[in-house]
Amino acid sequence: MENKEFDMPSKEDFGALLDEYMGQGSMQGKVVKGTVVGFDDDVVIVDVGLKSEGRIPVRECGANVPAIGDTVDVYVDRYEDRDGNVVLSREKARREEAWGDLEKALEKGEHVTGTIFGRVKGGFTVDLNGATAFLPGSQIDVRPIRDVTPLMGVAQPFALLKMDKLRGNIVVSRRAVLEETRAEQRSEMIKNLKEGEIVDGTVKNITDYGAFIDLGGVDGLLHVTDISWKRITNPAEVLSVGQVVKVQIIKFNSDTGRISLGMKQLESDPWIGVNEKFPVGTRFTGKISNIADYGVFIELVPGVEGLVHVSEMSWTKKNVHPSKIVSLSQEVEVIVLDVDESKRRISLGMKQIQENPWKAFAQTHKVGDEIEGEVKNMIEFGIFIALNDEIDGMIHTSDLSWEIPGEEAIKDYKKGQMVKAKILDIDVEKERISLGVKQLSDDRGAGVAETLKKGETVTGVVSAIEDGGIEVDVEGIKGFIKRTDLAKDKSEQKPERFAVGEKVDAKVVSFDAKTRKLTLSIKAREVAEDKKAVEEFGSTSSGASLGDILGAALTKKAAKAEEEKPAKKKAKKEEA
Repeated sequence: MENKEFDMPSKEDFGALLDEYMGQGSMQGKVVKGTVVGFDDDVVIVDVGLKSEGRIPVRECGANVPAIGDTVDVYVDRYEDRDGNVVLSREKARREEAWGDLEKALEKGEHVTGTIFGRVKGGFTVDLNGATAFLPGSQIDVRPIRDVTPLMGVAQPFALLKMDKLRGNIVVSRRAVLEETRAEQRSEMIKNLKEGEIVDGTVKNITDYGAFIDLGGVDGLLHVTDISWKRITNPAEVLSVGQVVKVQIIKFNSDTGRISLGMKQLESDPWIGVNEKFPVGTRFTGKISNIADYGVFIELVPGVEGLVHVSEMSWTKKNVHPSKIVSLSQEVEVIVLDVDESKRRISLGMKQIQENPWKAFAQTHKVGDEIEGEVKNMIEFGIFIALNDEIDGMIHTSDLSWEIPGEEAIKDYKKGQMVKAKILDIDVEKERISLGVKQLSDDRGAGVAETLKKGETVTGVVSAIEDGGIEVDVEGIKGFIKRTDLAKDKSEQKPERFAVGEKVDAKVVSFDAKTRKLTLSIKAREVAEDKKAVEEFGSTSSGASLGDILGAALTKKAAKAEEEKPAKKKAKKEEA
């Protein structure tokens, strides 16, 4: 018996029935609207038009739990769980909605609002109305922030840097928003800035050369020299980060946007009228504010400094670094030497406060006085003798001995030795006192030196024999005859044929009166005598031989010597 009601449906009929059972088309993985129909413990029961009702955990609704009859957007996660219910998600619905809004904002370049709610490695997590984004640590502010606690849980704008829906990645930046805001503020503020204007600012950063001041979106540089009229070594001495200060706009470059600020310009310039405040010759007491290689700076009053050049620090300490004489913050007495208000310079002196030791010496000594002092130092051209505890006098090598050359005579002296000398000159202005040792005795060769002219024949006594020649003493003046000048004939040019104490006649080749260097020549004398003999007794052209001529000359010389013997004997008796 046939029963048509129980015939098996065709495949087409089965598909239609399935579509009817599951709803019009597949809704899995989509956001749909549903109606709240009830509650069961910790879930919300929602009807989304399917055969089975869906369930949403109450915790996904947050603080705004819907009431029965409310329409809500839900995400169809899957059709049935093990209890036969449709699994819905309010959180995923919100996330899908948020992703759609974020993609539109990224496309338009708009900012989005979010809340920082957690920390992760390398940055922070941000809630963008249901979507979770990553905020890198470098993108949280325009400058490093030590404590981000005040920024947590606060709704604020962010810029979207990157979105990847497939991977669920969103990267945002708070810094980009701040930079745009600051750029707008800077542009607006720069339009209204004027040189000479006085504004309030906050110390943003401190460096060795100054401080950067935030004027409210735009930064200006307060150079260390414009902080105060007084000398400041480090800006941190008077400023601190976060401090609010009043500054004046000194210079503004609209092209580059650079702003130079000043604080000292808000006070009166202490250099005005310094000519009347610090007359030349007036004594003042000041504090050493800086020490340099070339001198020290003295603060006379706050904001006004004068320079004591190293040459004006001490009468006697000439080649000493200023730090060896004074120290920082030390109070010293000075005298004003010069004032130049236009160049903001004051020249001061320290040594002028003390008595000039050179002047004091000149008042108690005169040229020609004999003194005795210790050898303090020896240099190539002289010896320094201590005259008292402060000053020295110098003996030049040329003033050590009448007979011995200076470079030889100086070898007889050493440091610490007591030496007697005569004052030759006192020059207070040049701070120089010249001394001499040889002036303590008479110059035996003074008269002879005047007669030692080139070409003159003199008689000397052999005082030393050397390989290169012989040394001759001509009445107190040392002369030297080189080997080649010992005789006209080469065979006779032998130093050993002479003996110490033997008298020799020689011609003056050269004489330096200052150094008393005398050069003699026997050869030159012999050549001159031969020439004279030829002129007096004839020539070889008249038939006489050179031997005859020289013989006649020698005979005449011998006869003359015989005639002079009685006179010489008489003179010796008178001397005896």
